[in-house]
Amino acid sequence: MCGALNASELLELSKHTRMVRHDSGEELIGDDTDIVTYGNVMRGVVKLTKTLEDGRQQVVGLQFAPDFLGRLFGNQNAVGAEAASKVDVCKIPKAAIERLVAENPEVEHRLMQQALRELDEAREWMVTLGRKTASEKVASFLLLIATHIDPVSQAEREETGSRDASFELPLGRADIADFLGLTIETVSRQLTKLRKAGVISIEKARYVSIPDLTRLERLCG
Repeated sequence: MCGALNASELLELSKHTRMVRHDSGEELIGDDTDIVTYGNVMRGVVKLTKTLEDGRQQVVGLQFAPDFLGRLFGNQNAVGAEAASKVDVCKIPKAAIERLVAENPEVEHRLMQQALRELDEAREWMVTLGRKTASEKVASFLLLIATHIDPVSQAEREETGSRDASFELPLGRADIADFLGLTIETVSRQLTKLRKAGVISIEKARYVSIPDLTRLERLCG
């Protein structure tokens, strides 16, 4: 979003913003709460959730840097948001960002592009949940993380043609199972299969290395 602003606009915006760091597990946004601020994810992974009346919770999405956090021009948050890892968020008051969007068509354009991208990804994920096998679901999840968790490394890979990746899983096995519509045992079994096949390596339970993303892509269905 800030890339669409000139120097004077950035200076004006900086008067209203503040950088906030959240530890893993901290709530960023409550489901069905009033919107008072928006945010730009600067670092880390944010878990989006929906909670039913009886307390059951579903992971419905993930956000990465530099995603915009919040429902623009909304009055209430449609989902909850929780830090899945250490997260840095640049917070902006609702009135300030909505005024900026009204005055700057390029900012509005960029936020619209993100909203449409998230819609496309949600539709793709519906296919993953509804039609893919357990092994394809786990492979698709790993590819999602590998291609989103570090935008700088992703850009470097595209420039150099490198096809490897390494990252710390931002979700535990229970949340991965919830996100994929699988059991914890099935997720663990599929990760073990991928590890034994040499598609991935896992250290300290959550640090994943992928030597060949092309090979992983072929397993995504």
